[in-house]
Amino acid sequence: MSGTFLKVGDQVIDLSVPVVMGIVNATPDSFSDGGRLASGASAGFKVSVDKALALADRMLQQGAALLDVGGESTRPGAASLSAQEELDRVIPVIEAIRARLDIAISVDTSTPVVMVEAIAAGAGLVNDVRALRRPGALAAVAGLDVAICLMHMRGEPGTMQQDVQYEDVVAQVRAFLAERVDICIGHGIARSRLLVDPGFGFGKSVEQNYRLLRELSQFQGLGLPLLVGMSRKSMLGAVTGRPVDERIHAGVAASVLALQGGAAIIRTHDVAPVVDAIRVHRAWSGASH
Repeated sequence: MSGTFLKVGDQVIDLSVPVVMGIVNATPDSFSDGGRLASGASAGFKVSVDKALALADRMLQQGAALLDVGGESTRPGAASLSAQEELDRVIPVIEAIRARLDIAISVDTSTPVVMVEAIAAGAGLVNDVRALRRPGALAAVAGLDVAICLMHMRGEPGTMQQDVQYEDVVAQVRAFLAERVDICIGHGIARSRLLVDPGFGFGKSVEQNYRLLRELSQFQGLGLPLLVGMSRKSMLGAVTGRPVDERIHAGVAASVLALQGGAAIIRTHDVAPVVDAIRVHRAWSGASH
């Protein structure tokens, strides 16, 4: 992807060098850090904008190029969320980051109204686990000057792990992403706005996740920047036996393997270790023989 530039809001990110996307989960129930940004209010879940901003600033200082703000948990078995609840979680956080920090902002959502409101609040990238398949999603973003990440997921978060049968997981995931790219282009979305994500952990078995990782380079044939998110996921716990909060080292190892496969953006909870991994990988890649 040498020489690839991605426009995210008023930021232009050079993806000829891989970058890190830090995860800001404004949720009570995300698998790794749900509730971390809670305000402490006794009734229901409310995001603490101050906590979110502190996390965002720390990730910026650690070297993140983008921040991905999400209000809907997409862990296996996750419950659905109303659009208003999602808006209440993400919009104040995006507005605060936009006002206080000089960093590109992504919104992790599949909900058309949230996409539109988040973009108005300062997000420049829509990171959609459903690849703009919800009714109205394509129309919502087609005419807006934003980047879009299309991810593969079979089914919905609540049921995605119930059907993990594939004849050829790499070929089928690649074909799905190619089709979604074509559909986006058919709706007037320029290729230069698009990213793809194979969706590690979203409707795949452990073995299938590792096959996707091993053959990640096949996705380079789509000709688009590749976003990869494996941070703290069960595919790491399955082989290390470690709980969610002890998977940082496994996540760094997986990130290096993803870099070998051509990943342009690594989405992670653990920014500093992955930034270091990218630097070491760059030095190794550029070392003379």
